[in-house]
Amino acid sequence: MNPQHKVEIIPYSADLKEAVKILNTEWLKKYFRVEEKDELVLSNPQEYIIDKGGFIFYARYNDEILGTYSLLKTDDSTFELGKMAVSDKAQGLGIGNKMLVHCMAVAEENNIKKLFLYSNRILLPAIHLYEKFGFKEIPLEEGIYERADIKMEKIMP
Repeated sequence: MNPQHKVEIIPYSADLKEAVKILNTEWLKKYFRVEEKDELVLSNPQEYIIDKGGFIFYARYNDEILGTYSLLKTDDSTFELGKMAVSDKAQGLGIGNKMLVHCMAVAEENNIKKLFLYSNRILLPAIHLYEKFGFKEIPLEEGIYERADIKMEKIMP
């Protein structure tokens, strides 16, 4: 990574709404499939995430959106970390790490007490990253996502 170019984390804006769908669809198709629930949320991020009290952020590098993540509101103090994706061409730039550092700051600023996420054990780099940030495995309920075989949570300090 060129030190003159740094990864910036920027908030959701309507003009960037397609990036949420493009980046997430890219990895979903690579490893799994796009489920009906994904299609709904990714096609309407304003309605399904922002309007329900959630957040969407992007990782921008060299004026290009190369990563995204969302915090989906469950209740006032609990949010799902979801829709996290980094473009294949940006793997290895530390974008996932940078987005999680940002996520922890957003959680603290917004008095979020618990974060949880769904993932799959084949995504080892992601699982290791979540563990590095203090996420622990908890029991997985049935029927959330076909692809999910692990649920993790982090209780905020």
